[in-house]
Amino acid sequence: MGDSKAKPEIVEVKVIEATAESFEEYGQVIKASPDGDEFGPQDAQLDLSRGIPRFYIMHIENRPLKFSTITHHASVTQCLGSVGGNVWYLGFAKPSIVDDYEVKDDTGGDNEIVQVCVFRVEGSKFLKLNRGTWHAGPLFKADTMDFYNLELSNTNVVDHTTHNFKRENGVAFLIND
Repeated sequence: MGDSKAKPEIVEVKVIEATAESFEEYGQVIKASPDGDEFGPQDAQLDLSRGIPRFYIMHIENRPLKFSTITHHASVTQCLGSVGGNVWYLGFAKPSIVDDYEVKDDTGGDNEIVQVCVFRVEGSKFLKLNRGTWHAGPLFKADTMDFYNLELSNTNVVDHTTHNFKRENGVAFLIND
C-alpha cells in the first residue's frame, strides 16, 4: 500500500467527449428525443429494482478538475446531468460487478493502476452509468453547479464502495482540458 502522507504522483488524464460510442463500455449518453417517441434503445436502460428510486437535484460546490478517489454502486444504475447543460467531467474505470451481490475490486493492487479515463459532457444530455461502474465526480471549472441525479434512496448509505488511489496507489489524477 502507498503511504497516505506522501505526496501522490500526479497522473494527467486527457478528456474524451462523451458520445454514445465512446461511453458505451460505461453506460449510455442520453440526448433529447421528440415528445411522443416510444421507449427504445436510445432511452436510459435503468435498473432501479432494488429499492425506492430517488430523483433529485444535487448542488455541488468547488469540484476542480482533479480526483484521487473513485466510487461505484453495485445495486443500481445511476443517471447524472447538469442543470442548464453546462460543461462537466466524470472520471471512470470499468465496471466490476461479478454477479448480483458480489463486487470485484478491479481498481488495481499496490503497483497497478487501472485504466482511468475522463469524459466531458456538454449540453442537454445526461449519462446513465451501468451498475458497478467506477466513477469520480461530477467535476467542473465553475465555482458551483447543480446536477440531476437518479439513483436509489439509500444508494449513498448502503451501496457506496470507494477506492482511494492516493492511499492505495500513491497517485492522484488531474484532468487535462
